[in-house]
Amino acid sequence: MPVLVKKLLLWGGVAFLIYFMAFRPDGAAQMCKSIGAGLMAMAQGLGDFLTSLMT
Repeated sequence: MPVLVKKLLLWGGVAFLIYFMAFRPDGAAQMCKSIGAGLMAMAQGLGDFLTSLMT
């Protein structure tokens, strides 16, 4: 992928995030909570798996 396209996609994504947080702060906060909960569930599953391997 050309460098210019990568830069355009990156800056477009940053602009969208800023717009989303500025005009839909409740939605942005809910999205962050959902992502965090998903990451915590994955970490918990990995921890359970490693614990099962050790016992």
